[in-house]
Amino acid sequence: MVASLTCKTSKQTRAESGPGARFGVVRILVVDDEVELSEAVARGLRRQGYAVDLAHDGPEALSKAELTPYDLICLDLTMPGMDGLEVCAQLRENPPGGEQPRILMLTARDSIDERIEGLDHGADDYLIKPFAFGELTARVRSLMRREAAGTTAIFTVGDIELDDATKRAKRGARELDLTAKEFALLRYFMAHVDQVLSQEHLLEHVWDEHADPFTNTVRVTVGTLRRKLSEDDEPQAIETVIGSGYRLIDPGADADG
Repeated sequence: MVASLTCKTSKQTRAESGPGARFGVVRILVVDDEVELSEAVARGLRRQGYAVDLAHDGPEALSKAELTPYDLICLDLTMPGMDGLEVCAQLRENPPGGEQPRILMLTARDSIDERIEGLDHGADDYLIKPFAFGELTARVRSLMRREAAGTTAIFTVGDIELDDATKRAKRGARELDLTAKEFALLRYFMAHVDQVLSQEHLLEHVWDEHADPFTNTVRVTVGTLRRKLSEDDEPQAIETVIGSGYRLIDPGADADG
């Protein structure tokens, strides 16, 4: 098979054995007691194609993390009651599903000692408020690919290429005009090439907690993405596996074989 992934993970994907294969997985939890700020961050990340949930205090964050295998948690340090340090410590001591989510600490505290304390409690990175949204998204991308063998954010499967940093995708020389959700879905498929992914699995990992599980949103989005990937006589890239789900394949594999 002529399929490659510039950023490859060394662990199994969540579809196989719980949390772990983070690059290409797009579930993020934003935890901040400042409701307007957290909602603004969530809106921006969703425009980037991520599936984002919100929590506004420590106990709610731990409860949601127990139910959902988040790949990244953007965690405010200063919250009433249980602060970010305690949430971080509990996540490290009792990781949901047995594996650690990446944690990006967001805080107005900018002293060296306080940053060291946050990192010592298990944070993977630190971002000082106020911050530029572009820096936040760059740190998100960096954290999500830390377990990858490569250092770029480019996926390649056959003649399909996706650049996560520039949010551009193409097939051969043809640029793909994708919505944010179609881009996120393609990114997830390309991170799990040749794996059969059920509608329920895609809904859990590519959509956020507000998605209605009783709608046909996954089927419709997969259908529009499939049509955009394969025009005219181009081989199909997404297969429907009846009764099981969908699978992205190298569209040139049969011809090469």
